[in-house]
Amino acid sequence: MNHTVTISLLAVSMLAISAFSASAVEQAGLRYFSQPAEVCGSSTPYGNNIQAGKYALSDDAKIYYETYGSGKPFVVLHGGGLGSTYEMGCFIDKLKEQFQVIAISTRGHGKSEIGHSPFSLKQRADDIHAVLADAKITEPVMVIGFSDGGYSGYALAAYYPQTVKKLVAIGAGEVLQTNKRFVFSLDEWKSFDAAFIEQQQSIMPEPDRWQEMLHMYEDMWNSAVISKELFSKVSCPVLVMGGEHDINSPMLTEIASYQQLPNAQLSIIPNAPHPCFLTNFEAAWAAIFPFIR
Repeated sequence: MNHTVTISLLAVSMLAISAFSASAVEQAGLRYFSQPAEVCGSSTPYGNNIQAGKYALSDDAKIYYETYGSGKPFVVLHGGGLGSTYEMGCFIDKLKEQFQVIAISTRGHGKSEIGHSPFSLKQRADDIHAVLADAKITEPVMVIGFSDGGYSGYALAAYYPQTVKKLVAIGAGEVLQTNKRFVFSLDEWKSFDAAFIEQQQSIMPEPDRWQEMLHMYEDMWNSAVISKELFSKVSCPVLVMGGEHDINSPMLTEIASYQQLPNAQLSIIPNAPHPCFLTNFEAAWAAIFPFIR
């Protein structure tokens, strides 16, 4: 029997939030999907900060990115579907104190264009590589990616091995072909957090194509296999991190990734869901900081 999943494999279960109008977004700043009303996000509107933003042309799409701080380069990659650069704000706030942070909005997300080519992990790697070229980054970078961003980090390290110095992959365990089929519905996502959808549509360059983009996203993930063949090509040190109660990337898939990567460490955040760094940032950072130091 086939099962249908109607919430993104890559960005769900992030709690509930109070509503904002599009105009209030400009005044009060951004927030991530289902950010709890009692939780304050970063004061910087990561993902919609005109002062820090630029575009890099990658094949048929302009990819939006922002740069912060100075020092060795560090790439930050957010989750997919319902993910946004702003959800990575806790990391950017910390990293920009010591590194030059390059925070990239994934193709079809935030201010990045969708393009018309089928989505793939190779395309994700190419997009990141194009951003690094545009930002004139010539030395190996460290990367932190959550969920979809973690898989993009694996792809970058596999297809451009000389580009990645170290990788932190959060909520990005082994993916095998199963009898599940993922269906991503914008209307359903609106029922979860309409204000977030409105906010994102207000900054997207092609908001009318969002559901079209989700179909492209479905095609990518319904055919994806991310396992030993890809992992064996990742030679850089990798910190594999996951939440103990992650339903999107279960702990056993994180362990499988760790076991198949040539040079990996493993960190499981106790009693945490998919966005483990949002529910317990102190524990996540305590594992990450020694790895990147």
